[in-house]
Amino acid sequence: MKASAPGKIILFGEHAVVYNRPALAVPVNQVQVEVEVRDSDSAGIWIHAPVIDLHAELASLPPDHPVGSVILEVLSSPFLPPSPFGRGAGGEGRRGEGGIEIHISSTIPVASGLGSGAAVSVALIRALSSFLFLPLTNDQINDLVFEIEKLHHGTPSGIDNTVITYNMPVYFTRGRPIQTFKPGKPFTIVIGDTGIPAPTKESVADVRRLWLKDTNRCEEIFDEIAQISLIARRSIESGKPELLGELMDHNHALLQQLSVSSPELDRLVAAAKDAGALGAKLSGGGRGGNMIALVEQARAESAAQALISAGAKRTIITEVK
Repeated sequence: MKASAPGKIILFGEHAVVYNRPALAVPVNQVQVEVEVRDSDSAGIWIHAPVIDLHAELASLPPDHPVGSVILEVLSSPFLPPSPFGRGAGGEGRRGEGGIEIHISSTIPVASGLGSGAAVSVALIRALSSFLFLPLTNDQINDLVFEIEKLHHGTPSGIDNTVITYNMPVYFTRGRPIQTFKPGKPFTIVIGDTGIPAPTKESVADVRRLWLKDTNRCEEIFDEIAQISLIARRSIESGKPELLGELMDHNHALLQQLSVSSPELDRLVAAAKDAGALGAKLSGGGRGGNMIALVEQARAESAAQALISAGAKRTIITEVK
């Protein structure tokens, strides 16, 4: 049984979302996690994930292992039968002495803000539940992945699991139901990866220190970012994505004021603009990770090449639709 899940990027609202302002994120289908679950002659649950050099039996992994914990969470889910090898509520269809093999492959860069962890969880849950003849609904998958995200991130926003599960743009404000929506017209984004792991916890902590030092100024910045996110959603839904360019430029300048950009990110943003991008900004925690640029489709390849020339380790061209 095979299943896949896309990556994701945040368009607007990073950091401000921690302070109860809205954020907007979209799926990136050009990168994927793929999972295949199949019968095995060997007893137990064997996991093969060459991208992280993992070839092990589930029981040999610590309970908090990033992949093992997902499998354990799925197999103990109230949505599935109690037996890890059951194929129905009563466990019918067991394979006797055999076990299962789980093969995981991914083209989503790790620790770059593209949602690789949530994508692995979504694809694993889809493949395992289908293999057990009890495929879960998107709502059930989303709930399960959110619980798994809590194990690894403490207090996740819920953005990653929702965007990736439903494969749709998401508008999110902490403490409120997440809203999905559809673009009125497709638009093209080029993603540039600095190649520097994004230290999200550090950048969030630094913004907190800034907020404590000058609460009024930071609140003003968060309010501006909130307005940008709201206008961006309306522009996307109404089929006017070209308006996002100026919003990206403004949002990046505000994130610079919050000290979460970096020379590498600023250099890539400037290179994208010089190559004709309508707008560009960092995406995610900052200090590393990715930046994004809004481009006309015909200019996407030249913009991507300009980013490589400016030091990007890799680029992804994605169409949001």
